[in-house]
Amino acid sequence: MSDIFIHTEDLCFSYRDEEGKDEHPALKGISVDIRKGEYVAVLGHNGSGKSTFAKLLNLILEPTSGKLVIDGIEMTGRELSDEDLLQLRRKVGMVFQNPDNQLVATIVEEDVAFGPENLGVPQPELRERVDRALQTVGMTDYIRHEPHRLSGGQKQRVAIAGIIAMMPQCIIFDESTAMLDPNGRHEVLDTIAKLNRDQGITILNITHYMNEAALADRVLVINDGTLLMDGTPDEIFANRELLQEVGLEVPQCTALIHELRKIGICVNGDSVSTPEGCAKILIQALKELK
Repeated sequence: MSDIFIHTEDLCFSYRDEEGKDEHPALKGISVDIRKGEYVAVLGHNGSGKSTFAKLLNLILEPTSGKLVIDGIEMTGRELSDEDLLQLRRKVGMVFQNPDNQLVATIVEEDVAFGPENLGVPQPELRERVDRALQTVGMTDYIRHEPHRLSGGQKQRVAIAGIIAMMPQCIIFDESTAMLDPNGRHEVLDTIAKLNRDQGITILNITHYMNEAALADRVLVINDGTLLMDGTPDEIFANRELLQEVGLEVPQCTALIHELRKIGICVNGDSVSTPEGCAKILIQALKELK
């Protein structure tokens, strides 16, 4: 059995103008394989096509051309039924930027139950899924709270719980921390890592935060609708000049290593994408100076 969960081949999408005539290409031939259980970050400046890519994988948007295969099932080249879309969304969940736009009920537990209930999950399984999902995101104590009274990070965790309760194999986070304060962002990133590490859920984190991308196993960089780079965080952030050319930066710790090397200080090592990796390199450099 293949361990490829998402396969795209020359995937393209174009937006039409208000009259439905002129096309504005947003994705231009994306070909990529994402394995089951991978934690992948997708980077790109505003308007690069990264959110369009995310919406194609969940078929919120339908590809203009190309091939999309989810868990071995081809989603392109044929007319999809409502059942096809339902099956896809059982496999691939999506968490958006603004948590307020995803919360639909007046009580936290009812909000988490909304998705699986619409999939036809019966009691008592529904109750078990809701309780398990809230426990996973650390929101059990808020089960009877009103969502609108929660902090931004708590709201986003409730939204994530609603997706978890649907038991998808993959969750796409589309700029899901963009509207959160640092504490809220930390809460959500911890939840994402836990889902990937403990439950083996395939993660795609669409983000413009370099420090978030550094936490992933793999980074895709999309620029002007094309796949510009694909590699580990260390491999991607080693190409600082190319990233700057397309309007992106590197994590602060990585920038420090680059600047030290630029002024002639010998700093050896390739693990430069996380503070921990950079700290080890700097400690070794200091030892060698002595």
